[in-house]
Amino acid sequence: MSNLLETILIYTCIPVVTFILGGLITAIRKPSPVFRSIVLHFAAGVVFSVVAVEILPDIVERNKPISVIIGFVLGTLLMLYIKDFTEEKENQTKTIDIIPKIPVSFLVAIGVDVLIDGFLLGIGFASGSKAGLLLTLALALEMFSMGMAVSMELKNEKIPTKKAIIHVVLLSSLFFVSATLGGTLLQNLSDNVMEIVLSFGLSALLFLVTEELLVEAHTEEDKPLYTATFFVGFLLFLVLGMIV
Repeated sequence: MSNLLETILIYTCIPVVTFILGGLITAIRKPSPVFRSIVLHFAAGVVFSVVAVEILPDIVERNKPISVIIGFVLGTLLMLYIKDFTEEKENQTKTIDIIPKIPVSFLVAIGVDVLIDGFLLGIGFASGSKAGLLLTLALALEMFSMGMAVSMELKNEKIPTKKAIIHVVLLSSLFFVSATLGGTLLQNLSDNVMEIVLSFGLSALLFLVTEELLVEAHTEEDKPLYTATFFVGFLLFLVLGMIV
């Protein structure tokens, strides 16, 4: 095993652990509506900041408009299809309240977010150990809030605690895969292919923020303090991104 790959795998454990920890905390004890709204707003702010700080600049720098359109449209269409498909299934079974409904579109969007984060971490360590270390800290914070968000939504849909934890662990495993690929194989992709991959992730993350996290956050009574946590999350990751 190369030194780079070994380093990536070691530091990847930090965001993975925080993701699982966030999921465990809320899976064991169901949070109050106020706490749920705050965490979802905060997570939305962090993800939106990741888009602005880490993904968009890279996409613009590569300057491949056609590839951007292809990746963005594919990502948007896929997420819309998944959302429409899962909502149709939910409508067919809405009279059977005892059957838990897994929020598939939400989990897919979170999965894409985890994949993109792992990919960014792998790229960060391939670029230099300092960038990788700082990015690890930033992603550990984001993954903690996302783990909490995932667990809360599963509990909100009355998914059993054991199954909710399993979903959280499975999602966290995606981080290992994408971080390894980001630091090794994906380094050799052409700019056009990378642009498509990043643009696909961009649209999926925007979907996650606008159609999942914020929508769910606003199902509870909204107050300025709750909304402010969105901007706190955005600012926090923005500052960390500047340090990196």
